[in-house]
Amino acid sequence: MIDTLDGRLIGLLMAEPRVGVLEASRRLGVARGTVQARLDRMQARGVITGYGPDIAPAALGYGVMAFITLEIRQAGGHDPLADRLAAIAEVLEAHTITGAGDMLCRVVARSNADLQRVIDSIVGLDGVVRTSTVIVLDSPLPHRVLPLVSAAAADSGQV
Repeated sequence: MIDTLDGRLIGLLMAEPRVGVLEASRRLGVARGTVQARLDRMQARGVITGYGPDIAPAALGYGVMAFITLEIRQAGGHDPLADRLAAIAEVLEAHTITGAGDMLCRVVARSNADLQRVIDSIVGLDGVVRTSTVIVLDSPLPHRVLPLVSAAAADSGQV
């Protein structure tokens, strides 16, 4: 679990990803070594998974986003298919799921016509039986984790 200080540190890094350890320690009112130790611990436990820049696909010319549900041939399994999906640059995520389908992919495309090309690429993969696509119209609540971090820190009961 994380505590309140961890939550504050994560919040600071999310708001200002380029803040240094020394500046973070100053703003949080703790020693530099404490900040570094907290970061090292959270990285080792897999809480913090990276420090890279967030990229907006639309700014790269990929203005269409969609979710594609895949039905896969069960004999092949999902691992080999995931490797093949990874070779398609427009496939941003793939998750195995319960329900009507077997995998859910988040994809981007340059246009609706380009989305058809992406779908055709996915359908053409060995192991894919059928797909169903929904196009994202708007993202009123984009991907976020900070509220979850705050809740986890509050649940810890530690300061």
